[in-house]
Amino acid sequence: MRGLKDKRYVIGGGATGLGAALARRLVEEGARVMVGDINAAGLEALAASTNGAILTEAADLSEPEPVDRLIARAAKDLGGIDGLAITVADLSKNTMGRDYDLANFLPEVWERTMRVNVIGHALLIKAAIPHLKAAGGGSIVTITSGAAYAGNANIPAYGASKAALHAVVRSAANLLGRDFIRCNGVAPGFIQTDGAMINVTPEWRDSIIASQPLPKPGMPDDIASVMAFLLSDDAGLITGQVIAVNAGTYQRD
Repeated sequence: MRGLKDKRYVIGGGATGLGAALARRLVEEGARVMVGDINAAGLEALAASTNGAILTEAADLSEPEPVDRLIARAAKDLGGIDGLAITVADLSKNTMGRDYDLANFLPEVWERTMRVNVIGHALLIKAAIPHLKAAGGGSIVTITSGAAYAGNANIPAYGASKAALHAVVRSAANLLGRDFIRCNGVAPGFIQTDGAMINVTPEWRDSIIASQPLPKPGMPDDIASVMAFLLSDDAGLITGQVIAVNAGTYQRD
């Protein structure tokens, strides 16, 4: 892809899953990458798997101070920032695993979900803006979800958080476009990451795949390729959009 080689990218929430797949893809394209995540062991494994080509910083990306520290270190160690990708979400059993329907919901689960899945993304964008402006422009890509469209009865907090990210994407695109900073989202369908499989049985996975118009399993690299495209110069006229990557499950204009 055009415009990835030698560019400097920060990935928030990339120790495993979609973020890790994107980090590897960007390094393969010749980019320089810093990954932040609360999962220190996952970061260590990611760095080792690429012979140290990926820089890492352990950070709770739902809180301002660790976010500011990550972005400041990335700007220093990479020599600036050309793009930001955000894949952070709380998919844990304690949070998404207790995301009960609206007749039984727990306020603390909604608060935690919004704190990580929305406020964490906004904090990362806020911290990166001055560095992207200093670089003369850049690209922001965030992960939303097909759950934003689906109206799933059993995970309303998660779906609401992802729908909120669509508004964040559009707000950032309108705020930052004059500085040549683009902002887009990617809305995956069911993707087989370790995080997703915590809350999905093999039988449920098989039924989801069978119901898709394109009945093939979604993998992290399928999302990483689209995110890399949106970060690249090849997507230079795309901003304020949410791109669905879902094997045809939700078909939208």
